[in-house]
Amino acid sequence: MKKSHYTITLALLILILDQVLKIWVKLNMPLGDYFEVLGLNWFHIHFIENPGMAFGIEWGGEYGKLALSLFRIVAISFIGYMLYKLVKQKASFIVLTSITLIFAGAVGNILDSVFYGLVFSESTAIQVATFMPTEGGYTGFLHGKVVDMFYFPLIDSQFPEWVPIWGGEPLQFFEFIFNVADASVFVGTAIIFVFYKHFFNKEEEENNTINSPVEPINEEKLSVGDS
Repeated sequence: MKKSHYTITLALLILILDQVLKIWVKLNMPLGDYFEVLGLNWFHIHFIENPGMAFGIEWGGEYGKLALSLFRIVAISFIGYMLYKLVKQKASFIVLTSITLIFAGAVGNILDSVFYGLVFSESTAIQVATFMPTEGGYTGFLHGKVVDMFYFPLIDSQFPEWVPIWGGEPLQFFEFIFNVADASVFVGTAIIFVFYKHFFNKEEEENNTINSPVEPINEEKLSVGDS
């Protein structure tokens, strides 16, 4: 498969999976509703809406939300251009995979921020949202909330009473709720960190090969060999 086709296919698969799942949750679950996947008490689909950053983190209220949306658009433009250049330069599949995952994840979440507030009614704890309501969407351009749903409460307990400071307090891991786009960005970033040394060494070797001087031909040895 051509690297350009691979990049486009991977990005589209992530975007389609991310948006299909978000739309299904938005149109079928009231806010805060959840269910266990395959009866597993550590794997939930738990519908929340995140007005801020990834993994349910919030920052700066409405102005923070607007600033974050604008920053994401700028970042996506830069990452998209970088990805285009990498494809043209025939970068390795692992480099293209990491950047494509980050790009597709960022696009997936910005779609929520840009469009969801315009095309969906508001989700509440007692009312499921509708698509293209006659009264209009629940908020304006760039102020839509990001839909999150994956919840993995691998540990849901409390600290023993004898533990200093936190004794008796809730102990929960993993408490963040996220979506496909968040996971895509995380995995892409993790690949860069894990293989960073490999990428760096490969680039250094290529530079050394290009910059290494060519050994001059020894005319004396050449003449002896010809004779």
